[in-house]
Amino acid sequence: MVKYLHSMIRVTDPEATIRFFELIGLKETRRMESEKGRFTLIFLAAPGEEGDAEVELTYNWPADDGSEPENYGGGRNFGHLAYQVDDIYETCQRISDAGVTINRPPRDGHMAFIRTPDGISIELLQKDGSLEPAEPWVSMENTGSW
Repeated sequence: MVKYLHSMIRVTDPEATIRFFELIGLKETRRMESEKGRFTLIFLAAPGEEGDAEVELTYNWPADDGSEPENYGGGRNFGHLAYQVDDIYETCQRISDAGVTINRPPRDGHMAFIRTPDGISIELLQKDGSLEPAEPWVSMENTGSW
């Protein structure tokens, strides 16, 4: 089974973007900040769609050194599509067996990234949390960008 979860876009002004989406009826459903990763994730959904078909706003914090913030030209502001799967290991094995590169293997039993033939990033997330870390996934390195 597969279930659509969210689409991610990178933003430079989270509050302005939230106000924009509120104009079309979406509301913030949850927010996560990562001090270590220096980013904020904000999820928005239409009423009744919380947890389904959400938009994830990703705000990458400016560098501590005062350098210019990231610029998302050329479509880089669109991040990925995300799908929930029943068994991330089985799904990744089936995809790999078909010749698709697993760009970010599910080392943690929870998350993996692959790319479409056109280079669109797809996030796969394990349903109900994480599976126990298992080989060969634990030892696999990232390949390319995701």
